[in-house]
Amino acid sequence: MSSTPRNCRVGVDIGGTFTDIALDLDGTLHSTKILTDYTAPERAILKGVKAVADMAGIALSEIGILIHGTTLATNALIERRGARTAFVTTEGFRDVLEMRTENRFEQYDLNISLPPALIARADRFVVRERIDAAGKVLLDLDNASVAAVVEKVAAGGYESVAIGFIHAYANGAHEIAVRDAILKRLPGLSVSISSEVSPQMREFERFNTVCANAYVKPTIKSYLDRLVVSLKDIGVGCPVFMIHSGGGIVSVESASEFPVRLVESGPAGGAIFAADIARQYGLDTVLSFDMGGTTAKICLIENQVPKTAKTFEVARTYRFRKGSGMPISIPVVEMVEIGAGGGSIASVDAMRQIRVGPHSAASEPGPACYQRGGKNPTVTDADLILGKLDPANFAGGAIPLSVEASRQAMSDDIGAVIGLDPEASAYGTCEMVDENMANAGRVHTVENGKNISDFTMITFGGAGPLHAARLCEKMGISTFLVPPGAGVGSAIGFLKAPFGYESVRSAVFNLSKFEYLEASRLLQAMKAEALGFVEGGLDTGAPVIERTLFIRYAGQGWDIPVPLADDNFDPASAETIAASFEKEYERFFGRAIEGLDIEIVSWSVKASSPLPPVERIPSVAEGNIVQPGKTRRLFEASQGAYLEAGIHERTGLKSGDVIKGPAVVVERETSTVLTSSFKAIVQHDGCLLATRI
Repeated sequence: MSSTPRNCRVGVDIGGTFTDIALDLDGTLHSTKILTDYTAPERAILKGVKAVADMAGIALSEIGILIHGTTLATNALIERRGARTAFVTTEGFRDVLEMRTENRFEQYDLNISLPPALIARADRFVVRERIDAAGKVLLDLDNASVAAVVEKVAAGGYESVAIGFIHAYANGAHEIAVRDAILKRLPGLSVSISSEVSPQMREFERFNTVCANAYVKPTIKSYLDRLVVSLKDIGVGCPVFMIHSGGGIVSVESASEFPVRLVESGPAGGAIFAADIARQYGLDTVLSFDMGGTTAKICLIENQVPKTAKTFEVARTYRFRKGSGMPISIPVVEMVEIGAGGGSIASVDAMRQIRVGPHSAASEPGPACYQRGGKNPTVTDADLILGKLDPANFAGGAIPLSVEASRQAMSDDIGAVIGLDPEASAYGTCEMVDENMANAGRVHTVENGKNISDFTMITFGGAGPLHAARLCEKMGISTFLVPPGAGVGSAIGFLKAPFGYESVRSAVFNLSKFEYLEASRLLQAMKAEALGFVEGGLDTGAPVIERTLFIRYAGQGWDIPVPLADDNFDPASAETIAASFEKEYERFFGRAIEGLDIEIVSWSVKASSPLPPVERIPSVAEGNIVQPGKTRRLFEASQGAYLEAGIHERTGLKSGDVIKGPAVVVERETSTVLTSSFKAIVQHDGCLLATRI
């Protein structure tokens, strides 16, 4: 073990099937994948951290920082396994959670079923109070109704309480008063208020967000407390930070208070990983494709920055249709996420068609080939049957796979129903999941006004490189990159993430009568809030401040983001803001609209540590074609037949080496499948750059 202090950082990503661990020691990466432990998720982390420390030859006490992302908050919301929660709201707004926005996410389904509210009606209580959209008190808080609600909460045995009042984003005084009353009567109870969790307009989204925060808060806080103690017990005494959905790092204490911000933490790490690769290669139009054990995530990286949003949906219930899930209004890396991972279960529907997902075999019991009790056929089983995986070398040989178990599962659940042999069933399963993912990518790029064939794919995750070539064939993409460590890409992304926080608030300002002094005070307060989360964090230089206004024409229902250079306004600022808005509006919609007033509806201030400069990777001249040491049968979907594919160990490849498909490049955490229409050139940093032949 080394006694010299070294720069040692660890990233940990808990997924639905595997927990990924990446350790960076003075620029050298060590990584592993451990099956996720659903009973006590921290156990897989402890096991994995010990494993990578042993690989690196260091003591656990030498780890300088641990950055963690988790799907626990997401899973608790999807599976409805949160705390017993009460919701307190303004009288007359008790049913907002069920009324939703009255939009039909499936217009022609006569039997449409809306997702149930997270908090049942019996657990929702009201108090008399009213504040208008400008923050003015119209009806004082009624103390008698507050006292009555406090007693109902006390009698109900609730573990957590969410408070969301109408227009509390403009004035949270009444929410604070009710929280104080509850905590005076029930000290120690977990309480979340919307004016702190999500101070944004649109009550349905804001109420859902504060309810989600309260619902998962006791579970996440308990888990994080256990994790920190368990790490100290084994000798890891370094600071522990969390990655949040917006792609920044926050303290464990902040994450415990606002756990709803962790909902997309794992996928955000993957987008950061892809953005870092894009910076190194100077790529401005990148499609990030992350396929793990449970889901596949697709994100657009433009100008080397992941696309972001201030709202997203969790747990879509109707074929992943927009509007069928639970809206969460927090800053987030924008991506499309579908139930298409290695553990996604294949089945036959009423029309005798193969369907894949959204249900997953996860890590318990896992795919049939894991031989851990799983009986359902999964994408991993299909990949194994089709030759994409080596049964003796999966996860570095840690998990031996059974081809016979996969064939039996395919035969029982697919073949016996529609009269196919196991190979045809596996072919249908892979084609279905690949088409689902390709379609999600097409829709996502079209919704953003882009042509998907213009993008370079960066793929990672345990299953991403297995399916990337076929997806590129389907989507018309000619180039994809597989970075080193792709199997644990999100965990590596955590190590690349800035320490940062984004403050988002709603406050309507009309530009025709712009109150610039009040607007300056608002932005300064938001800047102070964001810096409060950043200061005391990583010592990486002065924070970078990014400001964004969300603006619309008066009378419109939705807004567009407009970057803002400064937070000090003067009497001429209204004209400058209007000109910037019209320029962005023309970019979005083709032309500006004359004669309409303009209004700012929301504000964002993001403070983050500066990204370190990256060294550009120079292009590599094409060298010799590497001849494989061995081959195996690999099914090629485009030809509908098995071909002999070369097998290459990634660790044995060097810069400039060329691998022609059909081929499989194997490594410990994943494998890259090259179809016969692709060749790959090994780059200086070890990336595989695959291009159409």
